[in-house]
Amino acid sequence: MPHAYSRAEKAHQDEHDGIRLQKLLAQAGFGSRRKCEEIIQEGRVEVDGELVTELGTRVDPDQQRIRVDGSRVRINTRHVTLALNKPKRVLSTMDDPKGRFTLRDIVGDKYERIFHMGRLDYDSEGLILMTNDGELSQHVMHPKYEVEKTYIATLRGRIGGNICRRLVSQGVQLDDGWIKLDHCAIIDSSHDNTIVKVVLHSGRNRIVRRIFGAIGFPVTRLVRTQIGPIKIGDLKPGSYRVLSQPEVRSLSKAVDL
Repeated sequence: MPHAYSRAEKAHQDEHDGIRLQKLLAQAGFGSRRKCEEIIQEGRVEVDGELVTELGTRVDPDQQRIRVDGSRVRINTRHVTLALNKPKRVLSTMDDPKGRFTLRDIVGDKYERIFHMGRLDYDSEGLILMTNDGELSQHVMHPKYEVEKTYIATLRGRIGGNICRRLVSQGVQLDDGWIKLDHCAIIDSSHDNTIVKVVLHSGRNRIVRRIFGAIGFPVTRLVRTQIGPIKIGDLKPGSYRVLSQPEVRSLSKAVDL
C-alpha cells in the first residue's frame, strides 16, 4: 500500500528535493499557483539561464538563479526589507554612545542583523530602507546603480521656475564637484518660503541642503518620500512596514539584481 505523506513529511520532502517552481513563484507574489503555471508555460521563466516550461520542475532558490521576464526572483524567508519613516532628531544608526534616539528605537531587535541602506541627516525626515539581505543592501547603496531619491524641501526665500530649470540643465558647483538635479518642481510658495520637489540619484552627504544653500536658499525642512520604486505613502513618522515580495522584486530590478 503506498505511503500517505503527512503535511509535515511533505514539507520536509519539498525542502530536501527543492521547491516546485510554480509554488516558489506564488510565494514570491506572482499570483495564484494556476497563474504561476501559466507564466511557466508561456516561456517567461529561466532557471540558471535556461528556459523552463515544464510544470513540476523543482528548484533551490538559495542555490539557483530564477528569473521571470528577465527579473531576478529573490525569496529567502530569513531576509526582510523594511520601509521606515524617520522623524526629525533620530540618528540614522543602530546605536549611539550618547544615548540619542536611533533607528533601533523604532524597529527594536525583532529582525536579526538588519541594517539601514543609506542615511538621512539628524534633522531630516522620511524614508529609510532597512534590510538584512547583504546583496540587496550592497547594490542599493553602490553609486554604480544610481538609485533615484525623491525629496520635498522647504526653502527659506522665494525661488522661481528659472532656478529649478537651471539646477536641472546646468547644475551647481559644490566643494566636492559639480552636481545637477534630475528633476525640480515648485509645489507651493509664499513671500518667505518655497516648497519644491526634487529628484536626484547622488548619494553625497547632505546633498539637497548643500545644493540649495549654495544658491542662497537654505533648506528649513527636508523629507525624503521615495527611493527607487519604493514610496513612503501614508507611513506615519516613527513607524515602519515590511515590504511585500513584489516591492522587493521591483527594488531588486532597479539595482540590477
